[in-house]
Amino acid sequence: MKAFATVPRPARIRIRGQITIPQDIREEMNLDAQATINLFRVGKVLLMTPKRLERASLARKVEREMKREGLTLEDLLAGLKSQRERYLEEAFSKD
Repeated sequence: MKAFATVPRPARIRIRGQITIPQDIREEMNLDAQATINLFRVGKVLLMTPKRLERASLARKVEREMKREGLTLEDLLAGLKSQRERYLEEAFSKD
């Protein structure tokens, strides 16, 4: 499985709110047709995780890691801005 991808993958939201996850990602994450996922909203960002990561335990893990690293929510959002800029540079560079 790929550890980290900087280039987002498009997914269309259908009329009933259904989202199709690209096949290669489903295969890498072992998500079958019956898989359940969790969605987390962080500001204007949606984070999607396999159901096996429960919200409370994930929140505690994220909070512990943020404290350990000395990060705030503002730091995370600033990092998101940096990742978006990196994506735009990678996706639309004029090589």
